[in-house]
Amino acid sequence: MSKKPNIILIFTDNQQAATLGCYGNAEIHTPHLDQMSRTGVTFDNAFCPNGFCSPCRASVLTGLLPSQHGVHSWIDDRQKDKWPRDWHALDGLDTLPKALKREGYTTALIGKYHLGQPTSPAQGFDTWVTLEAGHVRSFYRNKIFENGETYEQTGHSVDFFTEKGVDFIEKSAQQDQPFFLYLPFPAPYGHWPATKEKDENRHSARYADCEMHSIPRRGLSKAAVDGFILRSNESSEALDFSMLMRAPNDLATLRNFYSQISMVDDGVGRMLETLNRLDIAEDTLVIFTTDHGLSTGEHGFWGHGAATMPSNLHRAAHSIPMIISHRSKTPEGLRSKLMVSNMDVFATILDCAGAVAQDPKVPSRSFRQVLNGADPVDWGDDAVFSEQEETRVIRTAKWVFFKRFEGANAQLFDELYDVENDPCESSNLAEDPAYAAIKASLDTKLSAYFEKYAIEEADLWRGGHPIQHSERKAFWRAAWGDQWAPVFGYDQACSE
Repeated sequence: MSKKPNIILIFTDNQQAATLGCYGNAEIHTPHLDQMSRTGVTFDNAFCPNGFCSPCRASVLTGLLPSQHGVHSWIDDRQKDKWPRDWHALDGLDTLPKALKREGYTTALIGKYHLGQPTSPAQGFDTWVTLEAGHVRSFYRNKIFENGETYEQTGHSVDFFTEKGVDFIEKSAQQDQPFFLYLPFPAPYGHWPATKEKDENRHSARYADCEMHSIPRRGLSKAAVDGFILRSNESSEALDFSMLMRAPNDLATLRNFYSQISMVDDGVGRMLETLNRLDIAEDTLVIFTTDHGLSTGEHGFWGHGAATMPSNLHRAAHSIPMIISHRSKTPEGLRSKLMVSNMDVFATILDCAGAVAQDPKVPSRSFRQVLNGADPVDWGDDAVFSEQEETRVIRTAKWVFFKRFEGANAQLFDELYDVENDPCESSNLAEDPAYAAIKASLDTKLSAYFEKYAIEEADLWRGGHPIQHSERKAFWRAAWGDQWAPVFGYDQACSE
């Protein structure tokens, strides 16, 4: 049997694909990722299953939709003092580190976690180095939890986790077993207070005079204002109107955001250099992606899919980078148009490692054959499916359809866009009779998908409950009654 590959999964925090040079951005400095794209496989149509950090990380680690694993929103670590001891949102589910350990891998999480208590390792991880804040508040001055030890780390978090990742690779390369490194950088993030910090990194000067033409300057949309009002009404603390509403026009924020992307690029370069120095590049599969996209002013809002009301997954908040390299194994410079989700990373990694998911209803699909230069077999519809609480999405190369939950005393409208002829998704065709058949077909596929995969406990559209947090608590109580509330977990249908 051939040797199982080492696997490095590099994650960023809040980044649409269009913020990288290899995806067409002329203002950003990302030489290592651009080189990785030129020598590996780049997916031009990669998307996320949700517009929030925690749900997407849960989907990558389990291969499941939010309506299966139950994490529908960001885990609110402002409440962590009230959480159960050693609580982790994915306990009871089969995850990448657990599945890979069954195949003899040594495993590590080094970076941002944001799926439960950071103080103790989640199931399946041998090495555990993370920061206290899942909701990033600073790129500097973070409390670190490392394998039972707690200490303060004042330097830049990307550099810190990069060096910890290098150390793990160096030690693992001396062992007679493959390794899995999950390296989720807590950058570029894109939100205040982190991107409002005055601390300068080594790339700050590079963007000091950048005109930032790659960031659209637009007025606020009504949906963005409605989303802000909704969150303000449900938040336990005052929200900063200036961050949510002014960020796309705040040059200092935009330049800092780009500098953090270049910091991440440096980290990727260090990973690749380490593999070359240790002569294990041909033995190591490297995947670079992110949790979800980030609208940087497109459609009149800044942030994730739930930054508006109703939620959306327009391309800026939905599109993600996906670049994969396995030297001498992957086709050089391949650009794939296949519609993929970062949820598909789960099945792809297991396929490359010769592992099998324990749950037969995992919607994650393996695109390993693309990495071998072939078209995937049994891919099904070339589409991706996503959900953002009251909004469900099907996206194909031709269409994107947003289906809205009916009920909760709210009048929400569906949206349909011809992305082939309207790439900016500006002309809603959902109520145009000429497109009724297209809408009905997409609606049928979307409903069938969630009917097949969603489980009742986690399906918000059937009265299910999210794990730990929801951005739409009042909305769902209007639909399902005053007793409806988020939970800390339930007996998982996909448990071991």
